[in-house]
Amino acid sequence: MTFRYIGSKSRLIDQIIGYIGPPKKGAFFVDAFCGTGVVAEAAAALGWNVRINDNLHSAVISAGARLISQEQAAFKKLGGYSKAISTLNAATPRHGFMWREYSPASLESCGIERRYFTEENAARIDAMRSQIGDWSQAGTIDEAEQRLLIADLFGALNRVANIAGTFGCFLSKWTNQSQDKIAMRCRELKSSSVCVEATVGDVFDVSNCAQDLVYLDPPYTKRQYASYYHILETVALGDEPEVEGVAGLRPWKDRASDFCYKTRALQTLSRLVHGLKAEKVLLSYSSEGHISMPDMKAELSKIGKSTMHPLGAIGRYRPNKVASSAASDVNEFLVVVERPFVQPSKVESKFVKATESLLVEGYA
Repeated sequence: MTFRYIGSKSRLIDQIIGYIGPPKKGAFFVDAFCGTGVVAEAAAALGWNVRINDNLHSAVISAGARLISQEQAAFKKLGGYSKAISTLNAATPRHGFMWREYSPASLESCGIERRYFTEENAARIDAMRSQIGDWSQAGTIDEAEQRLLIADLFGALNRVANIAGTFGCFLSKWTNQSQDKIAMRCRELKSSSVCVEATVGDVFDVSNCAQDLVYLDPPYTKRQYASYYHILETVALGDEPEVEGVAGLRPWKDRASDFCYKTRALQTLSRLVHGLKAEKVLLSYSSEGHISMPDMKAELSKIGKSTMHPLGAIGRYRPNKVASSAASDVNEFLVVVERPFVQPSKVESKFVKATESLLVEGYA
């Protein structure tokens, strides 16, 4: 991943993978808050079938792109993956939504000069996203190929974004990298595929059964991902929402998480784990989170056996120089919850219908 993502487990994945273990026949590794898919990718590398979910389309697209194989992204109608990327990089800039709302051109359209991207780069983003949409609509690329290209566009726009780390706001002065010309890049694709299912929706609706291994990495603090990554969500959807404020936020409150509210976090976590069918649950959490470790352990012990494993200290999220100078490290934990198997009733459906199905792919 080419950008920092709040709560990313990229620095902890080598430790977490030791608790995942070998795959069970027919079972899924369920990454219910998948983010950019670091942990799901590691589970797939072990041979697990993978089910990813998030309440942001952009997150599921990013995570899903990590799991795409060479066979799935042949781009036969475009002459291959590399040729598709080259064509997008050569697309004629267009003055579309990103140019109008997230470059200095916004001064004329709304009276606020937003400096997320230079006018040239914003116009190129519009051209690239439009071309991807045209290819998809014409049947030139399939869903997996579209998802891969959108994720590659995320990486490209982030490299030239005039931001401190997230898209919650832009910087007043242009950084050196923000003035570079945007360019998409090919990524290294997987040599083989696993069975992947993905949904965008409420974590409480994510399908799971007794033999699955469920991994939970909920938000820890008040930071709402839907507002911090609003531009990625707009690029993912390819829509033109009514945006507001200096930052130009798209409507996001319908995607707000109860885990981001200190008064709701513990009760929400308890309700979530209680409702899961899986016998084993892995839960990532941090010492800076709303829920204290003693309170969490007391609550989870009502559900089953729980053990907390310290994963060490990592640097706190630092959005700017002031925060960097004042920030300390935070301690990360992995909580393993195990409970007795409960035989489901015969009429109980194996899977719960997902809120929004994004993709379902199976490979032998």
